[in-house]
Amino acid sequence: LLADTRMPVQWPADPGLEWCPPGHGDFYPSLHASGLIPRLLAAGFRYLFVANIDNLGALPDPRLAGWFASSGAPYATEVTTRTDMDRKGGHLGYRNSDSRLVLRDTAQVSPDEMEFFVDIERHPWTHCNNLWLDLVQVSDILDANQGTLSLPLIVNRKTVDPADASSPAVVQLEGAVGAAVEVFEGAQAIGVPRSRFLPVKGTPELLVLRSDVYDFAADARLVARTTAPIVQLDPDHYKLIDQFEARFPAGPPSLMAAETFKVIGDWTFGAGVQVRGAAVLAVPAGQDAAVPRFVPDGAVITESGVTG
Repeated sequence: LLADTRMPVQWPADPGLEWCPPGHGDFYPSLHASGLIPRLLAAGFRYLFVANIDNLGALPDPRLAGWFASSGAPYATEVTTRTDMDRKGGHLGYRNSDSRLVLRDTAQVSPDEMEFFVDIERHPWTHCNNLWLDLVQVSDILDANQGTLSLPLIVNRKTVDPADASSPAVVQLEGAVGAAVEVFEGAQAIGVPRSRFLPVKGTPELLVLRSDVYDFAADARLVARTTAPIVQLDPDHYKLIDQFEARFPAGPPSLMAAETFKVIGDWTFGAGVQVRGAAVLAVPAGQDAAVPRFVPDGAVITESGVTG
C-alpha cells in the first residue's frame, strides 16, 4: 500500500514488486488448508519442528524433541543469548495481563522505546524462530478458529523497490510465525546454544559465514572455529547483494583473528586480506567517503586501518 494514500501501489517498471510479501504468519492457515496436519498425524508424526530457511543453524535435535514431547506444551520456541548483531531482532516479553509470552519485533516498537528494545542487557535473549509444535493441540486451535490464528499485525515501512530509495514509500502488512507464542496457553521457551542460531539477514552475517570463521562438519553442519566477530558494513555500499559481491571479488577476508570489523566507505577487497582485533576500515579525515578505494592483496586490517 502507498504510505500516503493507503491505496494499492502500481509500479509498471517491475509489476512483481507490487505484491506484498505476507511474512511467515500465513504458515498456520496454509498448514491447515493443505490438509497436512491430519496426514502427518495418520503417519504417526505428532511433533513438528519449524524454522526460518535463512537460519543455517536450525537443525532437528533429538534432545530438544524429547524435552518438548515430555513437556506437554502445545508450542515452544528457542531463544539464545543476544549479541550486538541481534540488537534489532525480535525477543520475547512477558505480558502481565494474562501471564503469557509475547514476541516483540522491531516494527512493533515505538520510536521512543527503541533504545530500550535494542538494549541487550535489558533484553538478553533473542528469538531464534526455531519452533516446536504439538500438531494435535495446534490442530484443535486452528479448527476452533476457522483455520486461522489471531496474530499481531506487523507494519513494515519500505520503498516499493528496495534497491531504489527514491521509489514510492509503501507500507507492508505482515504477520510473524513466532507471534503465535501468545496464542497458546502453556507455551514454553527454551534457551539453546548460539550454534542453533546462524541467521543470514544481511550482508554482514553473510560475510562472516563465508569467511574462515566457519567450516563444515562431517554431517554438513556449519561449525564455528572461533567466536564469530561482530561485523558492520557501510549500508550505502554493501547492503544489496550485488554491491556486496562486487566488493569482495576474491572472496571474504580472513576473520579468524577479528573481534569486531567495521567498514566505512566504498572499499573493494583484494585476495588474502586479514582482519585482526577490533578492526576499523574508514576513510581518512577530510576525504570523500563516496570515492571507491581498494584494499591490496595480502593487506592486514587492524584498529589502525590498513597495513602491509
